[in-house]
Amino acid sequence: MVVGQNLMICRFRFEANLETPQHRHPHEQMSIVVSGRVRFFIEGEERICAPGDVLQFPANCLHGATMMDEEVVLIDIFTPLREDFLANT
Repeated sequence: MVVGQNLMICRFRFEANLETPQHRHPHEQMSIVVSGRVRFFIEGEERICAPGDVLQFPANCLHGATMMDEEVVLIDIFTPLREDFLANT
């Protein structure tokens, strides 16, 4: 995790077939798929992403993801800072 004044970058590693429930947060988010394939759900629409794909989630956008048949590495960028993430480190 790299934390600036108003922006943070997080690298996540998810095991195959893991599901992150759909949720909303007041942070704008960008996600970069580094490796693996992931099925994103964004405001009721489904999108399959592979390495090199970049997604943008506006603040309060309903979204979630299901990792497909292999480990997935994502880089997520948030603004403003995710205080809930900082509290768990």
